[in-house]
Amino acid sequence: MTDVRHLVCPHCHKVNRVPADKLSAGGNCGACKQPLWPDQVLELTEQNFATHTGRSDLPVLVDFWASWCGPCKMMAPQFEQAAKAWRGKVRFAKLNTEQAPGPAGQFAIRSIPTLILFQNGREVARQSGAMNQAQISQWLQSQGIR
Repeated sequence: MTDVRHLVCPHCHKVNRVPADKLSAGGNCGACKQPLWPDQVLELTEQNFATHTGRSDLPVLVDFWASWCGPCKMMAPQFEQAAKAWRGKVRFAKLNTEQAPGPAGQFAIRSIPTLILFQNGREVARQSGAMNQAQISQWLQSQGIR
């Protein structure tokens, strides 16, 4: 039997069953036929936050940010580059704390940018402050993500 992972579609938010050895190959959603790994980082909302962080078998790294935050803007391209490097291993997502205050409050975000790593709906690690691509990758590795 093939080892299967659940991956939430970034477009229609349906859960897809994907063979573990095919995760980084891309593929399309069974429901909406859109790519499961688009080129851009997933933008989360209050409505889809719990689905993406709780229903995916892959770790989900969420960048809590705001449009007025200079360090957030500086880190954004680095976060995008790290997302490409970790494709198929970690889902990278962003949550605008101004537009989605619910999850930001639920996870007691006190400073931004703050990265939270979720596995099976639970927070497993947190890091505040801007980081570059290498630092993000090093931090993920220090959390046991390979």
